[in-house]
Amino acid sequence: MVQAGQGGQGENDGRVLAEVFEHSGTGHAARLPELMATALAQAKIELAGVDALAVSIGPGSFTGLRVGLSFAKGVAFASGVRLVGVGTLEALATAAPPRFSLVAVVTDARRGETYSAVFRRTAGGVERLVADAALTPPEAAQRIVGELGGASSCVLVGDVAERYGEAFARLRDRGVEIIPFREIHPRGSVVASLGERRLRRGDSDRPEQLVPLYVRASAAERNLGVGALTTENTVS
Repeated sequence: MVQAGQGGQGENDGRVLAEVFEHSGTGHAARLPELMATALAQAKIELAGVDALAVSIGPGSFTGLRVGLSFAKGVAFASGVRLVGVGTLEALATAAPPRFSLVAVVTDARRGETYSAVFRRTAGGVERLVADAALTPPEAAQRIVGELGGASSCVLVGDVAERYGEAFARLRDRGVEIIPFREIHPRGSVVASLGERRLRRGDSDRPEQLVPLYVRASAAERNLGVGALTTENTVS
């Protein structure tokens, strides 16, 4: 999925001016310039009128992260706008309904693993309780149970309930509500909002230093570690 969100300050008061998204399995690099141009056109602004770019940095698909971040860096270098990275799991947690005091985010990392994190809902958004980690589905479920504590309500978002249903089904017995990925999924507007919050704090990233948050080694790096690098195993 490729998304573009645009928010602003001043006369726009942080409102979302336009949001464009597209389900795309391949061809990300070719589609991003057009999607950005469409979002700018809908927002009725030129790139010269943009103060900063917010980009999702992962964890997620290694190829998708590299493509998205490379494009954002290119735009930042060419236009001189500020660049700010936003964690993918934090963005998903932020998109969860505000009625839940605890938000667990678990996404499929393939190879029998998940990317997992847990957040607490606060007046200002969400607050991280544990770091992003690559865990097996049972480990991720147990991690959520360990963070429940005295939470009045908890929700699980991400795409793992559909893919690893058995591992997470027992969470319902602990009062955890599971929302399907089709209802809560990554949105460019949420990434833009989180980026804006960082910018308001005077926080941004140097484009040359911003790197994807992979959490685990890529397939190529794992294969190099055992001396078995092959062409067909280099894509995670």
